[in-house]
Amino acid sequence: MSSNYFFAVLALSVLYILYRHSGQIPRKAAVNYLKNGALVIDVRDAAEFESGHLSQAINMPLEEVEARVLDSVKDKKKVLLLHCKTGIRSRIAKQRLASMGYVNVFNLGSYERAFRIVSGRSL
Repeated sequence: MSSNYFFAVLALSVLYILYRHSGQIPRKAAVNYLKNGALVIDVRDAAEFESGHLSQAINMPLEEVEARVLDSVKDKKKVLLLHCKTGIRSRIAKQRLASMGYVNVFNLGSYERAFRIVSGRSL
């Protein structure tokens, strides 16, 4: 019975990891976009952003991302690289912006992953 429980927990853990990382831009592609002027957007709330953020990132909390992007990014072809704490809110923001007609929106994923990609080093 305990081995069945172990495999069930293992399977759920693998599914969760795959879910969290699904839809994230590959590292190499993100680095190339950054070299060509991509905009890094942090969709965490203002308090999270103020507690520490990437120097290149601008804050557009998920609840305000649609309104703020309309004010800040007129070119709907501009490359937007989104991230948050875990990658879930940035996935939602990506979907919202894509539905508004932004065609180059990508999910960097978690803050830690975004930091490694943007800075080229580990936390």
